[in-house]
Amino acid sequence: MEADTGKGNFIFSTMGVDDKTLKLSTCGVTHQEWSISLHAYSDLTNVSPVVFLYLLKECYVYGTCKATAKFFVLQHQVLKALHNTPRPGPAVFVARCLSLLPMLESYCEGFSHLMIAALRRFLKTGTTQEDLLEAKLLATQLFIIAVRGNKLHDDRILVKILEVFNIKFTDIKEVMFPSEEKNDSFTKAYIEQYISKLLESQSYMAVVTLLEQLSICQYREPFLHTMLESKEYKAAEKWATFMGKQMLCVLIREYVDRKLVKQAYELIMKNNLREEFPEVYQMGKESSLKKLAEKGCWDIAEMKAKSDSKLLEYLVYLAMEAGYSEKVDELCDRYSLKGFMKAKEAEASLSRIRYLHRDELAIDDIIWVDESVGLHEATCHIEGCKVIGLDCEWKPNYERGSKNKVSIMQIASEKIVFIIDLIKLSHDAPAALDSCLIRIFHSPRILKLGYNFQCDMKQLAQSYEDFDCFKHFEMLLDIQNIFKEPRGGLSGLTKEVLGVGLDKTRRNSNWEERPLTRNQLEYAALDAAVLIHIFRHVSNQSQSTTNDHTQMEWKSHIISHGGNLGNTKNKVNSK
Repeated sequence: MEADTGKGNFIFSTMGVDDKTLKLSTCGVTHQEWSISLHAYSDLTNVSPVVFLYLLKECYVYGTCKATAKFFVLQHQVLKALHNTPRPGPAVFVARCLSLLPMLESYCEGFSHLMIAALRRFLKTGTTQEDLLEAKLLATQLFIIAVRGNKLHDDRILVKILEVFNIKFTDIKEVMFPSEEKNDSFTKAYIEQYISKLLESQSYMAVVTLLEQLSICQYREPFLHTMLESKEYKAAEKWATFMGKQMLCVLIREYVDRKLVKQAYELIMKNNLREEFPEVYQMGKESSLKKLAEKGCWDIAEMKAKSDSKLLEYLVYLAMEAGYSEKVDELCDRYSLKGFMKAKEAEASLSRIRYLHRDELAIDDIIWVDESVGLHEATCHIEGCKVIGLDCEWKPNYERGSKNKVSIMQIASEKIVFIIDLIKLSHDAPAALDSCLIRIFHSPRILKLGYNFQCDMKQLAQSYEDFDCFKHFEMLLDIQNIFKEPRGGLSGLTKEVLGVGLDKTRRNSNWEERPLTRNQLEYAALDAAVLIHIFRHVSNQSQSTTNDHTQMEWKSHIISHGGNLGNTKNKVNSK
């Protein structure tokens, strides 16, 4: 048979296999070589399951791409093949393949998942009733062989076979006792024996799926406790949902006792049990708000709380606790919340975590720049510096697919921080803004410090596509790369190096508001200015050692010339 150069070649080129006809050795004594046509993938009318599986194996073995990529390419190809009239039908064809796959030994598990996934997708478009009935019979026989102890497939695959072929308890009973009076007790005994083996191996999700598929409801609360003790929460929730409202309520109470409020809250919301557990619902809401507040996502927290006065009051207390006084005032004014004045006064005397202050960084001035004259003056000052700190802020994107422009850029020298209003200047004086920032970003004489600033540069390039200043940069040192272990972001790194962290409360505030609040300006200024102090600590530390390798370590992280911002990680050069 000659290799078809048409439809079949897609899979081979995708997986790194050339267009030559594949040679497959038979399993017989003669070891004769067969030539398999690539056309076999596009027409299964006269291709047997065993030949199809060996062709599948050869594609996998000879392919040069990664295993995951191979899986998806082969799955797509199997799906296409099922649309090309295999005899007697696609579902039967897959069932026969599953019965033969154990012959391929180490390939059996992966190829079984592949065939089942392809059939699951194919059945959404439908097939004949005759094909489905015969396939169900074959798959049921395969499952019974496993139940009786001849384990041909992994337990997870057997459970998936039950699902995809929609095998029920009555199907198993009819195959086990075809010519006798139907015997429920014997059938159930066989299945329970298999379930016991699954429980011994702690395959709880497989057990739950099996019980649900076969509509077996005999297991009760002890089974739920066993899954919870093993922290099999997804299996416990799936089983409780199958058992009904009473078992769901038991699970929610168990979650509360174990202080798993988030899981209890999600289960309440998913199953509409708010009236049954009002206190837990409130706890879950408050826990959700607290996590959002800790991340600085105040706008999202407010959006989730605005229909509930108790939650709004709780959000005010969170803002007070964080020292976010302008958010407290904003919420009280917007929703006419009363009785917080004394609490606000008491808040000032509370002992809270101390954060870095501008005086500790010796910042003499924070200058807002939103017109051309001030921009030129700032650029002249910055050009006289050897080292500067850079940072950017933009309004958070709360809606999927939305993209907000970078709003401000902070540029810090030793004593002064300039905060540049990019939105206003890009509209009022785009040429001046582009020209001045080119003088800064493209200068090889100024060392520019950032923290994950290549991400900021990418955001800048997307926000202001017509500007040349953001298309590449010279002499950038990303402080994050010097400290390789995760340290809780810039605030965590600042605390480790300087002894005091940064207050990130206003991180996700609205940076498009004008004017910015005093606290917003100080927050923005500190993020840029602190980079110079961290760099000074690093450079002083490296100079105090006699080891030349250590002394030069931070210099090796300087990106002397950066461009193509989609792939900047590969552009780190030694300086």
